[in-house]
Amino acid sequence: MPGRYRPGMLDHLGVQVADVEASLAFYLRTFAPIGMREVVRFPVGDSSVVGLSGPDGVPDFWLSPAAGAGETRELHVGFQAPDRAAVDAVHDAARAAGTEVLHPPREWPEYHPGYYAVFLRDPDGHNVEAVHHG
Repeated sequence: MPGRYRPGMLDHLGVQVADVEASLAFYLRTFAPIGMREVVRFPVGDSSVVGLSGPDGVPDFWLSPAAGAGETRELHVGFQAPDRAAVDAVHDAARAAGTEVLHPPREWPEYHPGYYAVFLRDPDGHNVEAVHHG
């Protein structure tokens, strides 16, 4: 990662998932320590599109039903954590739920000094991260 973290670069991200409710449960349970919550939902066919936010209440992470079967691309998304304790709490929530931990919390100096993160596997096989830029 060249340079330092710059707040505000990511406006929003939408992820197509196999089961919106299962993915929603995963994200709400696992990332509750950083304030993730559902803020908007609207129906699409037999499912829903759900907007999630952090403490600011702005829906910038969206879950929607997959348009087709058999998606094989891995997505990576990092969620901001206010401090290292929140990263550790995300790790604890993931372990308690039996979530696959790709990399337990640690500092990643190859990204930049103070980059402290945990990497997890979500229900659709995506690599999701909680990171604090200390």
